[in-house]
Amino acid sequence: MNLPLPVFWKHATTVLTGTVVAQALPLLVAPLITRLCTPADLGEFSVWLGVIAIASTIGTLRLEAAMILDHDSDEQQTCFSVVAYCSTLLAIFITFAVILARLTDLPQAQNMSWFGLMTIGVGAWLTAYNQAMLAYATSYRAFGKAAMAKICGAGTVALGQLVLLLVGVGGRALLAGQIIGLSIGLAAAMFLLSPPRPRISLLPTRSQLNYLKKHESFWRFSLPAGLLNTAAGKFPLFLVGAKYGLFAAGLFALTERILTAPVSLLAASVLEVFKRQSVHEFQTYGHCRQAFQSTFKALVLLGCGPALFIFAFAPNLCAWIFGEPWREAGEFARILAPLYFLNFVASPLSYVFFVAGKQKIELLWQIALFVTTITIFIAPVPLKQVLMHYTIAYSTLYLIYLFLSYRFSKNSSIGSGRLTDSGAANGG
Repeated sequence: MNLPLPVFWKHATTVLTGTVVAQALPLLVAPLITRLCTPADLGEFSVWLGVIAIASTIGTLRLEAAMILDHDSDEQQTCFSVVAYCSTLLAIFITFAVILARLTDLPQAQNMSWFGLMTIGVGAWLTAYNQAMLAYATSYRAFGKAAMAKICGAGTVALGQLVLLLVGVGGRALLAGQIIGLSIGLAAAMFLLSPPRPRISLLPTRSQLNYLKKHESFWRFSLPAGLLNTAAGKFPLFLVGAKYGLFAAGLFALTERILTAPVSLLAASVLEVFKRQSVHEFQTYGHCRQAFQSTFKALVLLGCGPALFIFAFAPNLCAWIFGEPWREAGEFARILAPLYFLNFVASPLSYVFFVAGKQKIELLWQIALFVTTITIFIAPVPLKQVLMHYTIAYSTLYLIYLFLSYRFSKNSSIGSGRLTDSGAANGG
């Protein structure tokens, strides 16, 4: 039976409340943080955080999405075990790799402190397991408990960074506060949700290998797609830092914070509910068109206001809130506002690709997105012109993405064909 709209909004409001508080806490302390650190400090922290985001995507193998489809407790325990095993191996590999990179004088490693290098693996592990924990909460509609865990983590990050900056730790305060907050958030989630404990072993067990075989479409297609999506989102920051310097990277990082706030506050909350509802509709009716349409309308209405506000007032707002040195971040935000509006609408609805078993097509789209990003940001033109080209190209790709998502929500192929139930189930 389809979730009635009031129930949908009840769940969305629960998730939204927790997400608003979780995201508002860092934003509230941001004006203080930007006055206690330099754009270069924020640039280094943002590059470090971007590396962790990419690594954590690998660590989960995108199996956190499969956990929402599997409600059997044994299956979910196996999923936790696989994520814990893979993310641990990855963390160890990253730690040894960055030590080697630093000792061999690799320029990228030399630009980061030893503390930053040695905490990438830990940060990736914590982020990967947090993602699995939130997926577990979604599978049981435990939105309230997940919201509480998010608040605990985000509050600790904000408070930890601010306190460490005030006592004179310097730019490392941003990194240390993030690690502390991730740890507290994960501990809170484990306490509130009581998830199955992963089975720890030196080698993957037979059940874990069978689980990987069962959900091979996730790590064969969704993982590369998710990795390309994350990399495409983070590479602009990496390339800005490498091409225009850490100061420009810090300004760009603040721009991303401003623009991703609506996405994090609203779209991510709607996504948690849309995941559950779209899976239910698809399994019951063979399509999730109604869930798609209602969610699309809600996202457009929710996203218009923030996008227009940012386009109109971002430069002056940045100078007033964060300090005059950060005014140019508002100029960047004004250029990128249309792109982030489309991202706000398209991101939650992209879950249709998982539900309809269209990971292969999503992978092709992500490859196009990644190639477009690299091509634009390596062009030898001023940064503002690069951002303009970036907005136009990305917006076009997101419109294509929305069109495909809608077609698949109707259980329709790109042509006039129709997916079979077995095809949807098998991810073909």
